[in-house]
Amino acid sequence: MPRLPRLNLVVLLVLVLAGALPHPAAAERLKDLASLAGVRDNQLVGQGLVVGLDGSGDQTSQAAFTVQSVLNMLGNMGLAVPEGTRLQLRNVAAVIVTANLPPFARPGQAIDVTVSAMGNAKSLRGGTLVMTPLKGADGQVYALAQGNVVVGGVAASAPGQTASQAVNHQAAGRIPAGATVERAVPATLGEGPYVHFELQASDFSTAARVSAAINADTPGVAQALDGRTIQVRAPSDPTARVAFLGRLEDLQVTSAAAPAKIVVNSRTGSVAMNREVRLDEVAIAHGNLSVTVSADVGVSQPAPFSAGQTAVVPQGGQVGISQEGGGLVHLPRGAKLADVVKALNTLRATPMDLISILQAMKASGALRAEIEVL
Repeated sequence: MPRLPRLNLVVLLVLVLAGALPHPAAAERLKDLASLAGVRDNQLVGQGLVVGLDGSGDQTSQAAFTVQSVLNMLGNMGLAVPEGTRLQLRNVAAVIVTANLPPFARPGQAIDVTVSAMGNAKSLRGGTLVMTPLKGADGQVYALAQGNVVVGGVAASAPGQTASQAVNHQAAGRIPAGATVERAVPATLGEGPYVHFELQASDFSTAARVSAAINADTPGVAQALDGRTIQVRAPSDPTARVAFLGRLEDLQVTSAAAPAKIVVNSRTGSVAMNREVRLDEVAIAHGNLSVTVSADVGVSQPAPFSAGQTAVVPQGGQVGISQEGGGLVHLPRGAKLADVVKALNTLRATPMDLISILQAMKASGALRAEIEVL
């Protein structure tokens, strides 16, 4: 039974270099740490049809909404289909169209859209999206999408469908500049004497440093309201306000150190730590328990000219349990990330073992970090 790959120090080289080498935090631009309140994208969505597929569209017998969408489209074009007609549409697929409307977008501006199949279409390659209105959360139409769908995947199959090979996903694609903005979202940036910067992550120290950096550039205009929001008094003239905010966004701010945190993905066995992780004095011992199960099978052959069938029947099996002895490793108080990784390598810990070890260290009170399990 193959073992999981060992936790190698080289695999965590980036984490070790970030934690083992003491270095001052680099200054960042304010625009990388915070965003202006009210300046954000808005999500748009619509339902449409992709036509012109090479037989890879929806099977209309299993996707009734595709037929209904086609009938609605034809009705809007003035074409009436006789009642009771069964449409066999292999070149059409019902799709969901999504897009992000950027802030300050104006009518006539082009935006990218993503097209995703709703039914059982095999591929959208070569298809064309028919004009689709894109609506916001308020139900208003903000853009119209149409164009040729670009699909990154490809598939090939042998005659008779006996063998096939697919690369990447083919039931979704994009249309670069595939939608035209028809309605602008009202912006609140120019209202009132104040604007507000909102940090990407709440931190009182970083909020205080941002406020100090802004006041150093323009004295007396900024104050931190809480751990996320910094209120700034801005010029009332729109041109002066834009220039003022543009200058503030380029200010260099040294953010505070992030809280000690360990992120664990229990499904994949991935573990990530930042350089603030510390340990109190602790001793660790860990042993690996392996369970191996094997089954023996046989073939039951019926007598000649009988009505029986050949069958595979189990004929027993073996179960083995083995445990590797784990060594005892001692870590001093204040050990850093490099010491933690080195010790875990000494224990020959796999990524899944590491999750159990970290949880045990946290439960004992020796691990000075928050553990987040994904």
